[in-house]
Amino acid sequence: MSHHKHLTLLEREMIFLFFNLGFSISLIASLMMRNKSTISRELKRNSENGRYIPSVAENKYHNRRRNCKPKYKLDDPELFELVRDKFLNHQWSPEEIAGRLKMEESKFSISHNTIYRGIYAGMFDAPEQRRSHGNKGARRKLRHRGKSRHTKDYVERRGKIRISNHIADRPEEANNRTRIGDWEADTVSCKEGKACLVTLTDRLSRFLICEKVPSKKASYVSVAIIKALHNQPVYSITPDRGKEFAWHADVTAALGDVPFYFPLPHHPWQRGTNENTNGLLREYFPRGIDITDMPDEVFSKYIHELNCRPRKCLGYQTPYEVYHSTLLQLI
Repeated sequence: MSHHKHLTLLEREMIFLFFNLGFSISLIASLMMRNKSTISRELKRNSENGRYIPSVAENKYHNRRRNCKPKYKLDDPELFELVRDKFLNHQWSPEEIAGRLKMEESKFSISHNTIYRGIYAGMFDAPEQRRSHGNKGARRKLRHRGKSRHTKDYVERRGKIRISNHIADRPEEANNRTRIGDWEADTVSCKEGKACLVTLTDRLSRFLICEKVPSKKASYVSVAIIKALHNQPVYSITPDRGKEFAWHADVTAALGDVPFYFPLPHHPWQRGTNENTNGLLREYFPRGIDITDMPDEVFSKYIHELNCRPRKCLGYQTPYEVYHSTLLQLI
């Protein structure tokens, strides 16, 4: 623990008095019970044109104290607004923001840890959020990491469907993500019994194609998949085991014998790309809302947002850039 104490204004006035009386630095230090190097350094640092004035010395001291403190990256208004816009308005994660800035060789640089600290410090909270003790503010925009899992004695109550191919038989090109055209499929329900979304995610690029269907019926879902993947590269499709994929044979026939590979029951990580993408999609379409009458332009806007969001797993490229082999300017 340091016992060092900075000089006070009163001590600077004493130095001024003793020095102008012709006292030596050693004597001044002895009278003030300070080290003589402290007195010598004070006179050298804070004198102007050979004159030592206590008030001027005090101002110099406070200026140095102020300037020696670290400069916070988010104190830059332009960088702060860029981060705020991408985080709050476009749902980019702190890692996606930091990684994309580095990838585009932006004039700004910031670490994702700095952004997280800013979020938890409330820098991005609205004024009304700061006034509310129960409101967690912008922290609620962060994705929830933990998700509930089934217990050991959970019993699958969904209907069984015919399995054409098991995921263990899926080609290595699909498993290793070495080509575009291996898709994972699922549905995203918003309000029970109402319209839902059929989502298809390319394993290599994470590119998302989405279709709205009137309800979660196999007949609607199969038509939506055929429509979505028409004229797209398709080598395989990996859905979950829900009854909505019961008509997968019709899709296989319509798309030129494209095989379906089904994962094991209760193994969502075997099609984790689509599960993760659905989690991102929930930021725009949370549970409980009715999307039946929502215009197609709204869906197109948010799907485009997701496809143009940089991903850490892609080296901070976007799914759109990888899927179409192009490069965008996003920042």
